[in-house]
Amino acid sequence: MGRSRSPRRGRGAVEAVAEQVDGGLAQLVPDRERARGWTLLIDDAPQSYVDLDDPAYLSFEYQRRLGHVIDLAAPAGRPVHAVHLGGGALTLARYVAATRPRSTQQVVERDAALVQLVRRELPLDANARIRVRSTDAREGLAKVPDGWADLVVADVFSGTRTPAHLTTTEFLDEVRRALKPGGVYAANLADGPPLAHLRGQIATAAARFAQLALVADPAVLRGKRFGNAVLVASDLPLPVAELTRRAASDPHPARVEHGRALTDFTGGAVPVTDATAVASPAPPPSVFR
Repeated sequence: MGRSRSPRRGRGAVEAVAEQVDGGLAQLVPDRERARGWTLLIDDAPQSYVDLDDPAYLSFEYQRRLGHVIDLAAPAGRPVHAVHLGGGALTLARYVAATRPRSTQQVVERDAALVQLVRRELPLDANARIRVRSTDAREGLAKVPDGWADLVVADVFSGTRTPAHLTTTEFLDEVRRALKPGGVYAANLADGPPLAHLRGQIATAAARFAQLALVADPAVLRGKRFGNAVLVASDLPLPVAELTRRAASDPHPARVEHGRALTDFTGGAVPVTDATAVASPAPPPSVFR
């Protein structure tokens, strides 16, 4: 695979890295403001941000929202068993390791070349108990023992779309199997008007979990623009009040929908199955400008 480096002004010897991986052209671009901060892009689409000096720092809006879910999934600082479907730059696995020391984590990232690039250029803390499997997300999830995980986080995109087989009730059956009773599932979803994909994913989760919440920018929920939404699911009551407070106080405030309001939001959408699934919609080109 080809690899190139080009100097980044204002960072001395620190250089950007570009390398062809299975999913396209990966670029690691250094942050001018944070000494060891890096943004991962795949084919110019931003994927992850990592600060090697401060792995608890989350830059992307949707990752901050997933960070809130991680914070509230168990008492502060308590180690957890976590499964991450989709690895990127391993941002959220690093976050769990930093905020919940002694946690045991499994990351499933299909793009083996990307994993190698990230491990080489943005090495993990030697004490972090993070195992990375380079395989399809659903196949990797199937290898997780029954009832092992306190938390399953899905953030899987092939290019800019979530693969169809990761959007179904059958997929969520595997998630439930891997979760401990009362464990938490969180998924990063992307959609725009008319929000058919998002509504279908809420209906799908509602068919498998007793409790749901959705965290998103109000403009996305109103169908005004394309964006990310974080879906949270469990069989036990979710910490909706605290999640709402944290989401509202973010630099880019988000709204939390749950209960009847979330049911109404689905607008009669039906659960997605393996037989009916399609990939999530591609974002308009303007999203990455």
